[in-house]
Formats: sequence, C-alpha cells, structure tokens
Amino acid sequence: MKKLYLLLVTALFAAPLTMAGQEDNDDHDDDVITVTDEHGKKEELDVPEGMTYSLDSLLSQYNAKMYLQPDTTCHFKDENPYYDKEVYIERLRRMPTIMEMPYNDIVQKFIDRYSGQLRHSVSYMLGASNFYMPIFEQALETYNLPLELKYLPVIESALNPKAVSRVGATGLWQFMLSTGKRYGLEVNSLVDERRDPVKASFAAAHYLSDLYKIYGDWNLVIAAYNCGPQKLNKAIHRAKGSTDYWEIYPYLPRETRGYVPAFIAANYIMTYYCDHNICPMLTQLPAKSDTVVVNQDVHFEQISAILGISTDELAALNPQYRHSIVNGLTEPRALRLPASLIGPFIDHEDSIYHYKADEYLQKRSVVDVDTHRSSYSRSKSRRSRRNRNMNDDSQDATTDLSSSSSSESSDSSDTSSSSESSDSSESREYSENTETTERTEESDSSSSTRSSRHTRRSRRSASHSKSSNRSKATDQSDSSNNTKSNSRSKSSSRSKSSNNSSKSDSSSRSKKNKKQKKDDQNDNTTSVKIRKGDTLSEIAERNHTTVKKLKQLNGIKGSTIQQGKKLKIN
Repeated sequence: MKKLYLLLVTALFAAPLTMAGQEDNDDHDDDVITVTDEHGKKEELDVPEGMTYSLDSLLSQYNAKMYLQPDTTCHFKDENPYYDKEVYIERLRRMPTIMEMPYNDIVQKFIDRYSGQLRHSVSYMLGASNFYMPIFEQALETYNLPLELKYLPVIESALNPKAVSRVGATGLWQFMLSTGKRYGLEVNSLVDERRDPVKASFAAAHYLSDLYKIYGDWNLVIAAYNCGPQKLNKAIHRAKGSTDYWEIYPYLPRETRGYVPAFIAANYIMTYYCDHNICPMLTQLPAKSDTVVVNQDVHFEQISAILGISTDELAALNPQYRHSIVNGLTEPRALRLPASLIGPFIDHEDSIYHYKADEYLQKRSVVDVDTHRSSYSRSKSRRSRRNRNMNDDSQDATTDLSSSSSSESSDSSDTSSSSESSDSSESREYSENTETTERTEESDSSSSTRSSRHTRRSRRSASHSKSSNRSKATDQSDSSNNTKSNSRSKSSSRSKSSNNSSKSDSSSRSKKNKKQKKDDQNDNTTSVKIRKGDTLSEIAERNHTTVKKLKQLNGIKGSTIQQGKKLKIN
C-alpha cells in the first residue's frame, strides 16, 4: 500500500512539472542559456550537465522512491513570482558566505532557470540534500573549506550518485577517471569509488583545497574544477595575467563561462526557494546504517537471499559496486548495511558466501584442457604442402642431373653416330619422364604451381642439353687428336657433322620446349565470349581484371570489340 501511495503521489507531483516544462521549452533550449548584452549582442552559454537531468531520472533512484515524497501540505502556487533586480542583489549580499556572490545578467538567467523550468528538480534536490549535505559539510570542514562549496554537486550531478556525464565524469562530484585516481579513488571493472558519496566527497574537498593553494581565488578554483587547470591557465595567459574570473571570462570555454554563474544561482535557489514558491519534497530518513568488512567475493543476491534485504537497497547503500559484486577476495572491502542487519550478517557469513556461489560468481579458478580431441592447424597444413612441393622439385632436379650424367658417360665411350642416337634416345626418355611427372603433379598441386615447375624443368633441360653438347664436342675433339694422321681429315669432318647434328638437336628441343610452353599458356588461358552490348570495362569488371590487361592479352588498340568473338582474360 505504501508503494502504491508513493506512486500515486509522485504522479500527481510530476503532472504540474510537465506543464511548466512544456511552457518553458517553447522559449528555452535545455542545454543552452542565451544572454543579450547592452549592445544587443547575443551569447549562448552551455549549462552545467547537472541542470539537464530530467525529473523522471532523478525520481527513479531508489532513495527517491523509498524516502522522498511531495509535501501535500504545501499550498504555494506553482508559479515563479517576479522580483526587481535590486531584490536579487540584496538577497545575494545577505547570504552568509566567504565566497563572493555578485549579481549580473548572466547570474539572473541561471536563477530564472532554476526558479522556473527546473523548479520541481529543485524540490527534489532540497529533499535529497538531507541524505548528502551532512557528508559534504563534514568533508569540507575537514579541509577547512567554505561550506557553500557543498552546492557544487547540485550543478554537477543534481545530487545523483550514479550520474555519468557525456565525457565520462562520474558520481556526485563528477570526477574524471584520472583525477579520481590521483586523489585515491579506486576504479576498476568491479569498483568505482567515484560513486561512493563519502570517499568522493573527501577526495573532492582535497582537490578543491589543492586548487585554492594554486590560485588563491575561489571563483578561479570553481572554474578550474570544471574545465581543468590547463584550460584556465590558457585563459589567464590570454587575459594578460589577470586573475579576476570576470576579466578572463571571454577566454574560457562556453560551459565554464556559465559555471560560476550557475554556482551562484544554486546557492541562491537553495537558500531562497520559499520566496519562489518551491516546496521541498518531504524526506523520511532511512534507518541508520553501518559497515562490515568482507574478505570474500560475494554477490548482492547472496546477501539478499540470506538476510532478506532487497538488492535495490543494497545497491543504494553501496553505489560503488558496479556489478553487484563485492570483491573482498582482492582486498577487504566495506559493505554498508542497515545497522539492524550487521549482527545477522556476521552470524551467517559462511552461509552467505556459499549460497549458490557457482551461479552468482562464475569466474573459474582452475580449468582442464581437453587434449583427447584431434586439433586442426591450418598453418601446419600449409607448411606440409609447401614442404611436399619442395621435395618434388628436388627429386626432379636429381632425375635431370642423373640423366645428364649418364648421357655424358655414354657419349665419351661411343662413336659420333652412337652419340647422335643416344641424344635422340635421351630426348625421348626425358620427354616421357617429364610427361609422367607432370601428370602426377597435376593431381596434387594447383595449376599455377604446375606451370612454374614446368618452366623450371624446361630451363634445366635446355641448360643440361647445352652442357651435354659441349661435353660431347670436347670428347670427340680429344678422340680425333689421338687417331692416326691419315684419318685426321675424316675425323674432322665427322666432328663437324656431329656438331651440326647436336646444334640441330638442340635447336629442335628448344623449339619443342617453346611450343610446349606456349601450349601450356594456352591451356591456362581463360576466354569469355563477347555478348551483345558488352564493353571492355564491363567485361573487365565482371572478370575482376582491368581494361589495360584485356587490351594487352588480345592485342586490342582501340576500344571496339565484336559480338560473338572470344576475349582472353588471363
């Protein structure tokens, strides 16, 4: 019944917001505030990201749903009254602050945004401030900082501990990752302490304290907190060393130009909300909480099942745990629970750790490797195929060399006529061996590998033939020198005829090899038939080649082709 009541009241509360927001959206952009100076020149300022969150997103948080509700006894009219400029100046002057709170047209624009379009978000933040302001004040007091800095999270995150900006700044204080780690906030896959209200508040106070030591001016400190010291230093340099925020204002980034005015407006509206008919949401403070140290990994579901607390409440109490896992095994971690559940957690700690641990904590510590199944390695298969091809080539080379050697020995012992018949016999034998080898290789290797091997064999064959012929001519010449003088002329003529015969054989083998190479090329050539309306570019595109290559293969000089003819494409 209580939840149903809260839903109904929230719906009633949100209805006027929708109407008011609709009216304001006709004149305003949610992300920009337009300021017109005395010369009529318009300037657009980016509003801080905390001023862009919708009320629905703020009310969807667990704390808002469980502990905040509209004040039905507040009878203010839901409208923003008009005040003269002097009234705003006087109210800002009366505020109990160390930091200066000056008035100008830009500050007025941001006050109007908070008191008008964002008035119901202000109502939520006034209620949520009861959760967080004591933490902020304690952290600021620890570092002896002005307490008005507690309203920085109002413009940074609208008091949403899980807020994440478009550039990744996270948490109530919107820490960037590098800055958070520099100030001791742990961030990893399971933990993001930028979301921890307590740790982030003390880290922010430490950071603000360091910035004040550098600049000595709180307006510059706030500007540096927004855009970073490097950009602020550039603006100071462009302003010729001025350290007055309002003098370096034109040189700052667009959002930072509106950041200090938004901070002043936030202090104003959180102080004078009643004068603008804004009713704070009523806050029912949650039960007192406490922490317990966890030294094992534990999931929120395990705690919920044993202690009877909802995972949503656990997440609200421990927003720093990103995936509902407290990784106490990495190092001891603090788990925040309602004070009434601290004792039961300690009593049932072992039961909590072991409850469905395999289901909620699925990271395995040890795994077995399945070595019984055969594995396939593509790279190994390629390597073995490459080695087989290399072995085939070496065998072919050995065969060619042995054939050449046997031919040389035969030529040195035989006469010139037997030398000629041996040559023709060797040629036929080599041709047969070559054809047999090629047929075997065609069944084992690709066409491109076959062509390259045949080319290498042809070259080796021609080389061995020439070497053999030179050897034969030398042997025959030596033999003729050892014969009788009356047979010298006869041997000489025989040697000449042998040389001529060798040359003719070599020439015929060369022609045969060229013809065979040409036949192989013709076998590997692919042709296509020209269809009606085809052009060279279309044919080239269809067959994944180029027009230039088609012209070279087919001897085409122009661009005219005839239907029905065949074109070589490779």
